[in-house]
Amino acid sequence: MLDETTVTAYLDRISAQRPEKAELEPLRTLQMRHLLSVPFENLGYHLGEEIHMDERVVDKIVRERRGGGCYEVNPALSFLLESLGYDVSVMPGRVWIKGELTAPLCHLALKVRVEGHSWLVDVGFGRNSRYPLSLETEEVQDDPHGRFQVGAADDGGIDVRSNGTLQYRVYDVPCRVSDFGPTLWWYRTAPESPFLQNLFCSLPTENGRVTLKEDELTVVVGGDRESRRLADESEILEAYDKWFGIKLTQLPVRAGSGVTVPMSFD
Repeated sequence: MLDETTVTAYLDRISAQRPEKAELEPLRTLQMRHLLSVPFENLGYHLGEEIHMDERVVDKIVRERRGGGCYEVNPALSFLLESLGYDVSVMPGRVWIKGELTAPLCHLALKVRVEGHSWLVDVGFGRNSRYPLSLETEEVQDDPHGRFQVGAADDGGIDVRSNGTLQYRVYDVPCRVSDFGPTLWWYRTAPESPFLQNLFCSLPTENGRVTLKEDELTVVVGGDRESRRLADESEILEAYDKWFGIKLTQLPVRAGSGVTVPMSFD
C-alpha cells in the first residue's frame, strides 16, 4: 500500500481526482488519465538504469515524471488502485508478433474486480484501449482508441484484439509481479530483446499520439500524421521535454544489435 502522501502525489501526476469509492467510473477515469499522462517508454534500457517492478517504480513515475514498459507502469498503477480500495490481481500474458505468440510472462496486465465484475486494465502495451475492457463479454467494445474484443483461447487464455487484429493473450491465473523477474532479465540482456533493439517513447493524446523513436518524431492528430528526423542531440532532448515532460541530462543510445523488431503505436 502507498502512503497518503504518495497517493496524493500520484493522483497529481496523472491529473486525477481521488475517488470517493472504488467504483467503475472512477476506474475508467484513472486508466484514461494514466494513459494520457505517463509515457510508454523504454529509455532506461538505453541509459543503463535499473528497471524496478516493486514500489520503487512509483518514484520513477511520480517524482522523476518518467514512464516505462508494462513491467513498470502496470505494477505502479496496481499499487495506486489497491491503495484506493480496488481489488487488483496480476495477469501474465503473451504477445502476438507476426502471427505467433511470444513466450509466457512477456506481458503484464491487470484484472480489477469492481462491484462483482472483472475488467482488464492495461496502461503498458502501446496500443491500449483508453478505458478498461470487460472480461465478461466477447462482444466488440468500442473505445476512443479502436474497437476491442476479448475472447477465450484454446489454451485457457484470453485473446485481446484491436480492430480485429490479435494484440496479446492474458491468463487469469494466480501470479505475482516477482514471477516476471527472469523475463525482465531476458529483456535486459538478450540481443534479440525488442526492448534493446528499439528505443521509443510514446504517449496518446486526446485526439492522436506522439511518438519518438530514436531521432524520428511522429505526431498524429486526428487523421493527420507528420514524421520528421530531429537534427541533433539538443533537439532530441528538447523533444523529450516538450512532448513527454521528460528532462534528461544525456541522450539514450540504442543498446541493441541486429535486426530491429518493428513496434507499432498507431
